[in-house]
Amino acid sequence: MLKIRSTTDEDFDVFLETLHAAFARFRETPVEGSGFWWSALEMDRGLLAETADGRPVGTATAHSFELTLPGGTVTPASGVTAVGVVPTHRRQGVLTAMMRHQLAQVRARGEFLSVLLSSEAVIYRRFGYGPATYTGRLTVPRHRATFAVPRAQAPAGTPGSIELLRRAECGELLEEVYDRYRRAQPGALSRPHHWWVAGAGQPPISLDQRYIAVHRDADGGADGYAAYSLSEPTTLTVDEIITSDDAVFTALVRFLLDHDLVTRVVVKHVPPGHPLRWQFADFRAGEETDDGDWLWVRLLDIPRALTSRGWSTDGELVLDVTDPFLAEHGRYLLTARDGEATCVPTDREPDLSLDVSDLGSIYLGGTTPSMLIRAGHIRAHTPSAATLADNLFRGEHPPHCLHWF
Repeated sequence: MLKIRSTTDEDFDVFLETLHAAFARFRETPVEGSGFWWSALEMDRGLLAETADGRPVGTATAHSFELTLPGGTVTPASGVTAVGVVPTHRRQGVLTAMMRHQLAQVRARGEFLSVLLSSEAVIYRRFGYGPATYTGRLTVPRHRATFAVPRAQAPAGTPGSIELLRRAECGELLEEVYDRYRRAQPGALSRPHHWWVAGAGQPPISLDQRYIAVHRDADGGADGYAAYSLSEPTTLTVDEIITSDDAVFTALVRFLLDHDLVTRVVVKHVPPGHPLRWQFADFRAGEETDDGDWLWVRLLDIPRALTSRGWSTDGELVLDVTDPFLAEHGRYLLTARDGEATCVPTDREPDLSLDVSDLGSIYLGGTTPSMLIRAGHIRAHTPSAATLADNLFRGEHPPHCLHWF
């Protein structure tokens, strides 16, 4: 008999030990001046799966994030993480039981969506999650990194300057710049204050040593940054570039590519469709690698989800949505007008029939409905449905998430 129970602060050590055992890892010893990802865990949101005799065999928890939607709305989102089942109890329904319990908790909190980063693509679709944002990295050899438009001839853009700091000197500044960025970027997640304080996460949230190139506007305000280090003797690796301004992004990349004694620059988390490659005289100078999914989305209240985001096109669409994991089904009339939408149950014939995981994939505008129609995931019932759905779900800006959790 399996029992799923909520955790408290007293369960912290057993939770971590069980999670580490699930992945055949050992808990690292804290080092002074560094942080660990688990210091951001919210134990009141954790779950432990236990056998009848009380042995812990599975873990799951969630972070309390905010997610920026198309149109600029910011909404609470449960960031599912620390999911694991010890090897002796896999394929016995433990994970399924925890996921079902967790989704019930998310609904009880009044949240209409949940998000996660999927370690394996085949695991979470069956629980209703679909890949919704994508990211990649760009590797640029310095000897090929000539810009098509030299700096001196570039059109007047965002005036400013770059200041070089160390991670230990600018934690509050990073937090402030990131928070402004994520509120303007669809698909971006918040980074709660306690993450920065504890150094919980990947650089530059963690307290690992990094150089920070801070871009300041003409008035001296910070409007972007790049966190970087030498990952190899002659490779400069950029953890992230944070800015909502293309001109600032370019200025930071130029700065990084001017670094002496470096043969190549690797930029992680370049947004899909970013114009950087087009800015080089040699279009092939930047090699795209690790292009793949990042944030997965799971909708739990479809009318609330669809009326919470913004819409850049007017139109009507009838969606027939099945949710096999929760044994739910609904047909909804989505009507978008002047940037807002209504979504109500209907008995009209559907334009599209789809699984809730596919609705999660198209929700932020990063996956086109027509792509999933061509892939056989979504069924279009009318000739114009694919084009209409593409136009409706497309956001003003492509979604992008680079927060790791």
